Amino acid sequence: MGADQLEMRLDKWLWAARFFKTRGLAQAAVHGGRVHLNQQRVRPSRSIKPGDVVSVTKGPYCFTVTVVALARQRGPAAAAAAMYQEHADSVEARERIREERALQRSTNSAPETRPDKRDRRRIVQFTRRRES
Repeated sequence: MGADQLEMRLDKWLWAARFFKTRGLAQAAVHGGRVHLNQQRVRPSRSIKPGDVVSVTKGPYCFTVTVVALARQRGPAAAAAAMYQEHADSVEARERIREERALQRSTNSAPETRPDKRDRRRIVQFTRRRES
């Protein structure tokens, strides 16, 4: 962790904090409006500093974190987790969504067998009809 570093690019921080696997994915998320800094939509080159609030939306989940530290390079997951403090309401919301999704999965029973060739043809025919 770089204690002497005062500011850092947002996309680089997202990558170093392990929210995204590559900086390119982090940049795409920022450009796509899935990352907000202090409740404002920003560009990937925006500088962040400790104390800033970052909201990251990944799929159905939304992470709201406060930046605690900056890093010169991407490190292990334990070091990445020490770079931010997640808000309690963010954790609760993610847990609630996770439970809802688990409940939805449990109510949708899996088919007993895999579809055979005839069933697959019917599925393809049905989905093509709906797309048109």
